[in-house]
Amino acid sequence: MQLKPLAKGRFQSLWQQEHDAIEQIMHQCITETKTVAANYKLMQQGQPVTSLVFVASGKISMGYAARNGRCFQLGTMDCDSQLFGEMEFFSGYHCQLDIIAEEALEIAIINGEKLQQALLKEPKFALFFASAIAIDYQDTIDMLTRRMLYPIAYNIAYDLYQQHLNEQPVAGFNKCYLEAERFATTDRVYRRAVKKLEELQLIKRDKEGLIIQDLAGLKAFIE
Repeated sequence: MQLKPLAKGRFQSLWQQEHDAIEQIMHQCITETKTVAANYKLMQQGQPVTSLVFVASGKISMGYAARNGRCFQLGTMDCDSQLFGEMEFFSGYHCQLDIIAEEALEIAIINGEKLQQALLKEPKFALFFASAIAIDYQDTIDMLTRRMLYPIAYNIAYDLYQQHLNEQPVAGFNKCYLEAERFATTDRVYRRAVKKLEELQLIKRDKEGLIIQDLAGLKAFIE
């Protein structure tokens, strides 16, 4: 979740008013700041979570590895006051994803005990967490159900269109096998889906990756 004024939801106007106070309370819970190198795991799948991690800026990636060897990548994110571990903090579950630094980052460690006391002391602070988590949860479920129920070609097209609208919270990878994992499939199936979209002249490749060739056609394809 973001430690920023919420741009949507029932309590949007309240968070815009109270954001400075909420941010101050959060910073009082920080016990350590440090710089980590690229490829460092900020959080690791399966580990107990006793602290949260705050990243003011910088690029991270998020992924899940199943016991059968298959991997799912949520993608990369350019952090803007991003907080990680909030779900596990409330649920008590082990970390669900690997959160990996894609470049050198400065991170802050938020002590779980201090955060718990702050939430008990300031009910508005707890309400902020509840709202932010609910929004993130529904956005994530929307993405996962779409990936499960629609063909790979549709999801690639939808992803590109959302990037065009600047409504995609996560971006992709430069390597094809990681892009395939982002759509929960194999490299061969991913390439075949891309080829289908190219044959329909909806997208094309360039040195930056996949780009939209026919915006109106792409929009019609996903609708």
